[in-house]
Amino acid sequence: MTQQEILAKVDHTLLKPESTWAQIKQICDDAIEYKTASICINPCYVKRAVEYLNGRVPVCTVIGFPLGATPTAVKVFEAKQALADGAEEFDMVINIGALKDGDYEYVKQDIAALKEAVGDHVLKVIIETCLLTDEEKEKMCDIVVEAGADFIKTSTGFSTAGATFHDIELFNRCVAGRCKIKAAGGIKSVDDMEKFVSLGADRLGTSSAIKLLKNQETGGAY
Repeated sequence: MTQQEILAKVDHTLLKPESTWAQIKQICDDAIEYKTASICINPCYVKRAVEYLNGRVPVCTVIGFPLGATPTAVKVFEAKQALADGAEEFDMVINIGALKDGDYEYVKQDIAALKEAVGDHVLKVIIETCLLTDEEKEKMCDIVVEAGADFIKTSTGFSTAGATFHDIELFNRCVAGRCKIKAAGGIKSVDDMEKFVSLGADRLGTSSAIKLLKNQETGGAY
């Protein structure tokens, strides 16, 4: 893959709680220069980033992040506020405890309510694969599709592990083209990015893609 083919699949991400506006502005500038798919930031910065970017790069934000344990109505309110602020894409976290309890209808309705709130805008569903069994991951592939979401996504990057090649292979097999796939968390090399894409990932969530690709160009260490 070319550098630009990879970057066109990257949600250039900064979700650390200590992130400052200066740092958010920097990822905006990077995203403009390198033509990433979006920037992915916390909701408090959405309005300011949308104004700064002025349509040059889509803004993605996170909902119910990073635990997913807030009530559906709260997630919906958060999404509607971000939508009003100009967000174009939304990465929500499922209620993982509800999934573990086998309350699949709650999990599906939680996602469906968010999709209804954001309408035609892109909704990605973070299932936090590191906390799930393969059986639960397979079940979530069906639930995400049935709820009408656009993507299934591996990880928040805030739990015990991030994306794995195994999980993307599992997603690709189980969603069978019914929704798209996002790998996020723990992507540490250009080889990782290319491998995830080759296994079926349509998007990559990472804060390091640009640094990794720039380093590859210069041949320096990172």
